[in-house]
Amino acid sequence: MVLSSGDTAFVLICTAMVMLMTPGVGLFYGGMVRNKNLISMVAISFISLAIVSIQWVTVGYTLSFGPDIGGLIGGFDFIGLRGVGMDGDGIPDLLFMVFQLVFAAVALAILTSGVAERVKLSSFIVFGLLWTTLVYDPLAHWAWGGGWAGELGALDFAGGTVVHISSGFGALALALVVGKRVGFGKYSMEAENISTTLLGSALLWFGWFGFNAGSALAADGLATNAFVVTNVSAASGAIAWMFASWRKGKPSSLGMVSGAIAGLVAITPACGFVGPMAAIVIGGSAGLLCYGALLFRINRGLDESLDAWAIHGMGGLFGALATGIFAVASIGGVDGLIYGNVNQFLIQALDAFVAVGYAFVVTFLLAKLVDKTLGLRVTEEEEYVGLDISQHGESMMKW
Repeated sequence: MVLSSGDTAFVLICTAMVMLMTPGVGLFYGGMVRNKNLISMVAISFISLAIVSIQWVTVGYTLSFGPDIGGLIGGFDFIGLRGVGMDGDGIPDLLFMVFQLVFAAVALAILTSGVAERVKLSSFIVFGLLWTTLVYDPLAHWAWGGGWAGELGALDFAGGTVVHISSGFGALALALVVGKRVGFGKYSMEAENISTTLLGSALLWFGWFGFNAGSALAADGLATNAFVVTNVSAASGAIAWMFASWRKGKPSSLGMVSGAIAGLVAITPACGFVGPMAAIVIGGSAGLLCYGALLFRINRGLDESLDAWAIHGMGGLFGALATGIFAVASIGGVDGLIYGNVNQFLIQALDAFVAVGYAFVVTFLLAKLVDKTLGLRVTEEEEYVGLDISQHGESMMKW
């Protein structure tokens, strides 16, 4: 096994870019909550990075990428990173480990959408450790670690099922358990710091190049293709959502960046298998679909506060299916439905819907367990004061 200094440098840079996405999620979410909860949303993303970092190097990596057990989970051969060193094929094994670590961290940060402005910090830490171990790690193993989905031939280049379906549908389950915010539907809870959300979205768009291109694990043509289609899909999603949500002749900046994130989510599983023209269709369709999912969520009175389900869950589900439609053999070695390969689309559908069911059900059960034992939610008084003060003893507000 020979290491490539170029590939190693490339993946190191991509790892740092993906790490930046976790605080990016915090800023993206923080701008959409009320001022009294902005610090808490940013802080909980940093906390997600911290707890996943410890979980991953102790047990998470081996559960995800250890020797396969029944197609469902990895063995304990790499527990505590035993045997994971500075050697490897192309890049060091240790670098592959930390590249995957930052993926797991951003998934947990995305999940916090479901409990924004009302979660008890101590309970979230316990829940986050359980969720990463029992939801994220098995899904990572299924797709990338030798599990049943990968063996079946399911395509997920950079985490459509592993990261986005898991966190999006997990957020919906979590929101159903924790309940609505006090006053939800009775008075305005509109975003109060849109400039913060715009900054967060810029960091996410930037970091996504590392997320998708880095998943090639080499500085090569496939990484370049992933980089290009990532940008194209984001742009298409931004334009589609912006026009769909246009109100009173004024385009919404929040709608534009939400559409960009939808396009980024949808292209994530497909970026190593499709070209730029397909990316335009995927991104634009995702922008419209995710906007429709947001309207559905609002009309049903669901308080999945910051729309991880609408954007990441539904966008990830669509992206997984779109991969089975638009994949082209000249890029990723496999043709999709429009090139006559019906079987690939059926595999994608099976993988995606199993991931949806697993993520939703297990997240719901874990949330119920933590809620019954520790209590997931802060008191009504703490919620009224705001999580910045009640959970962190800090405030950006002037009294």
